[in-house]
Amino acid sequence: MDTDVLIIGAGPTGMTLANELRVAGVSTVLVDKLAARSMLSKAGGVQSRTQEAFDQRGLLEPLLATGNHQISTAHFAGIPLPLTRDRHRQPWRSIPQVVVEGVLEDHLAAHDIHVRRNHELIALTQNDKSVTATFADGVVIEAGYVVAADGAHSTVRSLLHAEFPGSPGTVTVVAADVRLDGDAPALSHSWSDDGHWAQIFPLGTDPEGRPLHRLALGGPGRSLSREVPVTEDEIRAGLSSVFGSQVKLLELRYARRITNAARQAARYRHGRVFLAGDAAHVHLPIGAQGMNTGIQDALNLGWKLAAAVNNWAPAHLLDTYHTERHPVAAAVLRNVQAQSLLMDWEGTRAPDITAAKSLFASLATLPEVQYHLDDTLSGMGIRYPFPATHPSTGLPAPNLPIGPTHLNTLLHPARPLLLDPTNTLAETAAPWSPLLTRITHPTPHAPMLIRPDGYIAWTTDPTHNTDPLEPALTHWFGKP
Repeated sequence: MDTDVLIIGAGPTGMTLANELRVAGVSTVLVDKLAARSMLSKAGGVQSRTQEAFDQRGLLEPLLATGNHQISTAHFAGIPLPLTRDRHRQPWRSIPQVVVEGVLEDHLAAHDIHVRRNHELIALTQNDKSVTATFADGVVIEAGYVVAADGAHSTVRSLLHAEFPGSPGTVTVVAADVRLDGDAPALSHSWSDDGHWAQIFPLGTDPEGRPLHRLALGGPGRSLSREVPVTEDEIRAGLSSVFGSQVKLLELRYARRITNAARQAARYRHGRVFLAGDAAHVHLPIGAQGMNTGIQDALNLGWKLAAAVNNWAPAHLLDTYHTERHPVAAAVLRNVQAQSLLMDWEGTRAPDITAAKSLFASLATLPEVQYHLDDTLSGMGIRYPFPATHPSTGLPAPNLPIGPTHLNTLLHPARPLLLDPTNTLAETAAPWSPLLTRITHPTPHAPMLIRPDGYIAWTTDPTHNTDPLEPALTHWFGKP
């Protein structure tokens, strides 16, 4: 074979996965049909869980060093959730997708992994041992596994004839990266009396230090075909209809029309081929959940593919990618569709929608509601369905202090961790010692088994009925 894993698509999902496989010592080829990396921002923010995951690979510090990225207040359907601003160690930050991609590509290049560009996939075949990919320029690559990270219009998904059920787009709105002059508040969702609306949130600054914003525009008569170009005059007219002369367009950097289509692949695994990111799920880009969900798909899949390549994965492990990640994206689609309804993207100003949003805004003043929505949007509330009874299993591990360092730092090598502060688990863990790192530094924290992707696979404490450690080790890392 030419490589252990072939990744189709070099966006945030594909590059995150390439780095996960690199850390695990798995040979990887990363291809993209574009001739150069896109300079379009697309997604505009990085959620708390994604930042924690980047920290677990040593990537957060380089990402934050790219600029003074504004810490933003979370929102649901344009309704602010101010109580969530400082709730997590890493708050929601306005970091455009183009910045995330730049950091990831530079990091991979520093480790001699370079995106092979101008590679347009035209054929894909597989057997029980490998997958063969053929490209338009005649290049043929044979790999042990293939991962489709090639976006909403995935060629891989089409070649697989994979089911992609859901609802088609019924309306388009304008999404643009702009420089503005005026007093529009960040994260505002503003309406005119006749149903036209605008939403604005910050994207940081350009290389000259000038503020950039993501602008969305919609309302009656603005739902045009996606093929119709967005013009500066259209942007100016949209701003004027909502803000009058209060806000003016200084520069249009990028614009496109987006739809409210919501679809999800019925299966994420097709033999030796896996779907990830937008190739697996598409929805309105609200809260950067698409990019963040795709990055977390890659984090979930990466260590499992590495285990399969390195011949220690239990038989069921690769299938857990679908069972864990499919429900997460399904929940994202549901919350995005709810937000789309409450935001009234079509600008109908229908009384029932207005009434529902008014009631929801009242409920969103309650701390419990804000915290629930924050857990939903940030990814910090994801709990995978692990075969263990302790309520912490399946949740992201907190960045605990471990002696002179922290847990996230210990996860840089992407190896399973066993926290054994009382040094009583050595005999049980010994058969798996080639695969995991056992930490015996005394801490007040309970013993804990943590997967390479930073999720708690097993723990114990005196107040809960607990499971023994050995079944968890066998379930995740195979027989000794």
